[in-house]
Amino acid sequence: MTDVLGFRFLEPLWLLAALAGPLVVVAALLRERTSRAVLFPGLSRLRRTPSTWRSRLRHLPVVLAALALVLAAAALARPQHGSLKQNVTTEGVDIVVTLDVSGSMAAQDFRPRNRLEVAKSVVSSFIKRRPNDRIGLVVFASKCLTKSPPTTDTALLLRQLDDVHLDMLPDGTAIGSGMATALARLRHSSAKSKVIVLVTDGGNNAGEIDPATATDMTRAMGVRVYTVGVGKGGVVPVPVKVRDGLSGAIVTRVMPVQVDIDEGLLKTIATRTGGEFFRATDSASLRLIFDRIDQLEKSEIKLTKYTRYRELFRPYLTAAAALFLAAAAAWATGLRVAPV
Repeated sequence: MTDVLGFRFLEPLWLLAALAGPLVVVAALLRERTSRAVLFPGLSRLRRTPSTWRSRLRHLPVVLAALALVLAAAALARPQHGSLKQNVTTEGVDIVVTLDVSGSMAAQDFRPRNRLEVAKSVVSSFIKRRPNDRIGLVVFASKCLTKSPPTTDTALLLRQLDDVHLDMLPDGTAIGSGMATALARLRHSSAKSKVIVLVTDGGNNAGEIDPATATDMTRAMGVRVYTVGVGKGGVVPVPVKVRDGLSGAIVTRVMPVQVDIDEGLLKTIATRTGGEFFRATDSASLRLIFDRIDQLEKSEIKLTKYTRYRELFRPYLTAAAALFLAAAAAWATGLRVAPV
């Protein structure tokens, strides 16, 4: 619900009457000029107490009356101050981002950051662009973990995403279990559109539920899956913990590791569920992919507008009456337009 401040005159034609004020002043000045008396030399010498201040203020009653007419016209035009209310009804999209946190997501082919760091950054931007949708987060390796069920609490969701890191789950890639866990988070959703965004860099090699079964379950529930294959594939540099041969200490060394992305599996999952498959080989393409998904899954937002106005004529009317009284008082004291 939003407020937009507004000001209007309900009957603006009355504002034409405000011209009467300047016309009164002009008429008084013309009257003074055309009705000046003939002055004889030496007449001013007969005035013992010249009243210079009265001469200078002789137009005050007329000016006050003219201002009063302007304010009275403004009051009759009914000035109003309003606020526009908007009731927002959204038929949102419930989305669960399912993120691979297996060891291969540490690959450094997205330099200077690894695959997981880049994926987290892109997902964060995606979340911030969709404040009207409920978004959840599931992470998986050989096991699965729900970091957040679908929620509109963007701040909470971003904190949970920031907490995602490598080695938080036993290593492996359980794509089927990751999909099934995401599907469980959407089981009670009443949203018009339900979506899973599956981000992985490998093929299924773990988990209790195979991808084919998870795909059938997802399709039966009417949930679309957008699959994103992350990384160049093949031999990539991956930090690996090894034991140093000299000291015997556990150290981390970057070693070439074969990481194959099962594009066929990811394409099948996307096609059978009505989604799309994307391949991200660098951080720029990954961002473009999430921009594309953002465009494909738009919420329908309905706005109901109504306006409330508050009458403001009373201050104008009060000021006009005060000026009329002041003009009358000034006139009664002898301040008036007259020949000089």
